[in-house]
Amino acid sequence: MNKLDTKTRAMILNMLVEGNSMRSISRVVGVSINTVTKLLVEAGEACAKYHNNTVRNVKTTRVECDEIWSFVYAKDKNVIGAKAAPDGAGDVWTWTAIDADSKMILSYEVGDRSGDTAYEFMVDLASRLENRVQLTTDGHKAYLDAVEGAFGGDIDYAMLVKMYGGTTGQQGHEKKYSPAGFTGSRKQQVFGEPVRELVSTSYVERQNLTMRMGMRRFTRLTNGFSKKLENHLHMLSLYFVHYNFVRIHKTLKMTPAMAAGVSDTLHDTAWIVGLIDANAPAPKKRGPYKKKSISN
Repeated sequence: MNKLDTKTRAMILNMLVEGNSMRSISRVVGVSINTVTKLLVEAGEACAKYHNNTVRNVKTTRVECDEIWSFVYAKDKNVIGAKAAPDGAGDVWTWTAIDADSKMILSYEVGDRSGDTAYEFMVDLASRLENRVQLTTDGHKAYLDAVEGAFGGDIDYAMLVKMYGGTTGQQGHEKKYSPAGFTGSRKQQVFGEPVRELVSTSYVERQNLTMRMGMRRFTRLTNGFSKKLENHLHMLSLYFVHYNFVRIHKTLKMTPAMAAGVSDTLHDTAWIVGLIDANAPAPKKRGPYKKKSISN
């Protein structure tokens, strides 16, 4: 079976995390769409395993959490009328937790916006932290029970509740695609003793913008959305490992993983290709060849 060389696979992965669609990558690189898809699956599996094993016992002081919306195959309201909608079709929320100091993505969870998903997200986040932190989320009520269930009283937690008015557009399509006007915010202490001046979700919200620009699947008003939930998860796993361990943060002048003390090495995309090869199953051993006897 033919396998692409490291340079070509690294080029494809670079284009994926820079927001190119899979079909455009297929045309530019000169490979089939199935090859790009297969590489994405392999990269997603290897990166998910690496993140899970490596991002542990992180020392930090401030963590910010938020959720970002996307959809798979069709939006919730259109799934019923969609033809052959796969499992997982509909609205999908990606929950992210970022270290406010190193800008490292500590944890992520994909699911709906329910309390169950919030709890799974917070339990995973708690398992990756070494010390007590100050946590800030938005005003989504699902966080309340989730944070208490995952951390108990061992956290300084506050909510930044934002208030919005009507849309900023005036009429027609301008009103439809205009965001709601921001009218103010309120800092609400929930557990522990969070420092009021440090209650913020600015970094994680900026990270959400980076995600929308860096992954074609999150771009609004295009046909680049995910068609399968599995590929959506694989793309997220690839993106977060690339962001944490490969991409140099312009302000920090190093990768977030280096700033967080999780890694002391600047990696490149060829390193991710190495993760894929290391995660590949061992080839099956073929038994000895037996010559068939021919009977008269």
